[in-house]
Amino acid sequence: MELRLLETFRAVARLGTISAAAGELLVSQPALSRQIQQLERDLGLVLFTRTGRRLELTAAGRQFLTAADSVASAVDGAASIASSLAAGQLTRVRMAAPTTTLSDVLAPFLAELSPDDPLITVEECNYPQALAAIGTRVDMAILTAPPPRELAGRLVAELPVWAYVSSDHRFAASHEVDLEDLARERLIVLDRSARPRLLLDDAMVAACLAHHEPIECAHPRVAQALAAARRGVAVVSDDPRFDLVPVAIRTPAGRLSINLHAAWDREHHAAAELHILADRLRSFCAGRYGGID
Repeated sequence: MELRLLETFRAVARLGTISAAAGELLVSQPALSRQIQQLERDLGLVLFTRTGRRLELTAAGRQFLTAADSVASAVDGAASIASSLAAGQLTRVRMAAPTTTLSDVLAPFLAELSPDDPLITVEECNYPQALAAIGTRVDMAILTAPPPRELAGRLVAELPVWAYVSSDHRFAASHEVDLEDLARERLIVLDRSARPRLLLDDAMVAACLAHHEPIECAHPRVAQALAAARRGVAVVSDDPRFDLVPVAIRTPAGRLSINLHAAWDREHHAAAELHILADRLRSFCAGRYGGID
């Protein structure tokens, strides 16, 4: 199967018409139609159905698109490695990170890099997705839990989990609040897949405390918005928004916080340079958040 045919298929799937895909790929519409027909013959599958002037993926087409995207990602990765090897240095780094880390940590870090630094692109992934992507789609992942031992890793940040309150809340004048006192409030928390929620739940179980009808949110910005509307105390690790006041949470084991870990393949062709990049991110986070040197 030719990579050219996969590129054609992905373009038509994304743009929805032969004419739009032909314009993007700079080929004639009849030639592009023949390529799609050839791919369908090679696969023995019907990939598209026509709805008016648009082409819609069939069920088989949608499944094949996932495979085609994986192949394209692997090809891009190989090209990136070849470019780095030819240049004798790491020229591009593909990273993965959860939503909050991407927006509050990596984006500010990337903004401080110079044109001479590697080009860094980041995709949003949760922990299992990021682990699966290392060595295939991404060079490095930033994780909210330690990586498996077979991967190289570096602790890069210790981020506080904050209790966010409005400026007129009784906690607002405090730098920190005891977990027991926090438990008396109505809490606005993330779902159970989020690391701040897991840490909060574990700390409350250890202290024999319980939530009092918490409000559960899928997104930390929504949690802060509800706190700004005085619906409760938002417990998240994001940077402050909506003029909320961040208050540290004190538990019997110390302040509630999330550790961020950089992880990469030990056999990566530029493993030493990835380690240096992780050190730079660690220094940036220490200056921005404290917690580690």
